[in-house]
This record gives sequence, C-alpha cells and structure tokens, in this order.
Amino acid sequence: MPEPLKFAYWVPNVSGGLVVSDIEQRTDWSYEYNRELAVLAEHNGFDYALSQVRYMASYGAAYQHESTSFSLALLLATQRLKVIAAVHPGLWHPAVLAKFIATADHLSGGRAAVNVVSGWFKGEFTALGEPWLEHDERYRRSEEFIRVLRASWTEDDAQFAGDFYRLRGYDLKPKPLHLPEIFQGGNSTAARAMAGRVSDWYFSNGKDFDGVRDQIAEVNAAAEPYRRTVRFGLNGFVIARDTEAEARETLREIVAKANPDAVHGFRDAVQQAGSSTSDRKGMWADSSFEDLVQYNDGFRTRLIGTPEQIAHRLVEYRALGVDLALLGFLHYHEEISYFGTKVLPIVRALEAERSALTV
Repeated sequence: MPEPLKFAYWVPNVSGGLVVSDIEQRTDWSYEYNRELAVLAEHNGFDYALSQVRYMASYGAAYQHESTSFSLALLLATQRLKVIAAVHPGLWHPAVLAKFIATADHLSGGRAAVNVVSGWFKGEFTALGEPWLEHDERYRRSEEFIRVLRASWTEDDAQFAGDFYRLRGYDLKPKPLHLPEIFQGGNSTAARAMAGRVSDWYFSNGKDFDGVRDQIAEVNAAAEPYRRTVRFGLNGFVIARDTEAEARETLREIVAKANPDAVHGFRDAVQQAGSSTSDRKGMWADSSFEDLVQYNDGFRTRLIGTPEQIAHRLVEYRALGVDLALLGFLHYHEEISYFGTKVLPIVRALEAERSALTV
C-alpha cells in the first residue's frame, strides 16, 4: 500500500511571512515564535519543516535568520520533526556543510536534512563578491555539491575530483546516525535531470494536476537509467476556512493588498532564472503577478477552500505520486492548528478509503 502523504511547512525565518502583501499577518520571523510553531506543527501531524535561505535583505524579506543554525535550534526544540536546511552551493563548501549536518544529526537523533538550492538571486552572489554562473552551470555545481555531501557521509578517505570541488582523502568522523535526506528544487530540465541522478527528493513550485503529472514522469524517466527512486514534494499555500467564500475572500484580499514594488522586484530577479534556460522550463518562467504574490507559486496548487475541499485535492495529488506537501500559511500558529484538527483527519480518512478499495 502507498505510504500516507507526508506534510512539511515553510519555516517563516524571514520577515514578511510567505506572501508579498501588506495584508495583516500574525506570523513572526523571531526564534521564539518559530520554536513554538515547530512544537505546534509536530503535534499537528507535520513531518518536516524547511528553513528558508536568504543572505541579504530583499523583496519584502528585510530580515532573515540563517538557515542551518536556525534549523538546528528547531531540531533541539522538538522530538520528532525533521528539519531541512536550505543552502546555496557557491556560498558553502559541501564537505564543511557535511560536517555541520553530521553534528546536527547526532544532536537531534537523526533528524537533520538539507535542501540544495542552485540559486536564482544573482544579487546575493554579486554583493558577496562571488561569481554568478549561468543556469545549467549552477546545476552542474549543485550535482557535484551533492556528490561530495554523500561521499563525505558514507566514505572513509573520500576522494572526489570535479570541476567545482575536490576531496583528497577527506575523512569525516563521526558519520551521521542516519544518512541525511537530500532535497532539491527547480523546475527546469537541468533540475529534473539532476534529481534523477543524485537527489532523494525533488521539490516543485506550485502546480496543477497536469503540471505535477508531467514533472513526476520526467524525473522518474531521468532516474530510471540509474535505478534510483526519487520522491516528490509539492509546494502549496493553504487557505482553509469554514466556508469556501471565506477562503476566496482571503485570497482576494492578499492579492489586492500585494506590495507591487516588492512583487515586481521579485519578478525581475526570478524570471531571468526561468527565461535563461534554453526551453524556458525554469522556475517562474510563466508566473503571473498573482502567482508571484506567493513566492513559490503556491496559489497554483489551489489548496483554497473548506477542509473537505482541500483534503480531497491533497489526496488527488497523492494519487498522482506526490509524497510530501510543503505548505505555507498566512497566520501560522492558528492555521497549522486548524489544518491539523480540521484538514488532516479528512485526508487520513480518504486515504484509508482508497486503500480499502485496492485490497
């Protein structure tokens, strides 16, 4: 039988929440708020949390906490939650990160994970005086980065000779308790191919059913020659309310109060990432203004409505092959509790019904 759908949430470790809007938000980027949120999330059925990575102020995120240290703090505040730290190749050496994650894994009893972000924000690299690579070169670097991570965690006297990284007898001790899971994002052809070769999980920006179906097929096809299995995560922004009308009104208000300067600034920065690919399949290549009000096209997943409507849609995504729903919310504390008590029980009941029909 297929495993139940897993759930993750975007950690709001940057200011401004998960929407580029001046709507009232009762979400805070502080550690105190996030520590309480992590405990709340694991008590409401969430399996993972993903700490965002921003290194400089930008686009509605004027303040941010660094992702790896913040992830470790959340791991130490929880008992079961797995926390994924987003990192940028080019700003980390992979073996140094491997050491950090191995230590975090021991301190948390085997719950540390990493999300390798190939990078879209050119301004961060140039501000730090680091070279900015062309799109496909960034993915070549990320693939080497992942191979070095895995070699560091699994091999003694690790050797690696690539175009971007070298290991010459690197011996990391202690090894992690459990091999940390490696996540990646990206919608481009290069991203999908890389996932097939080296990643454990592939994250997609918000997609409808057809978009998910196509991406899963492409990633699986890329993995098949290597006899690998890649699991699939899907980004979505949840607006769950007692009535569909309330949920739709919340969405309308978020978009109506969008900060146009911030949205346009974000668009100008990210759409060059998608349009720089030869087949224009990159992230945000076809995103509208409304899509970009939520950073990762989360409205497109259409998890907006009553608990019953959202639960049915999530189960349909699971049937297509989505293993993990990565979710954002407007008012995190209240809405994660609402999701855990109102939406998740319906998801589990629907999954049980489907399983019974296949016996």
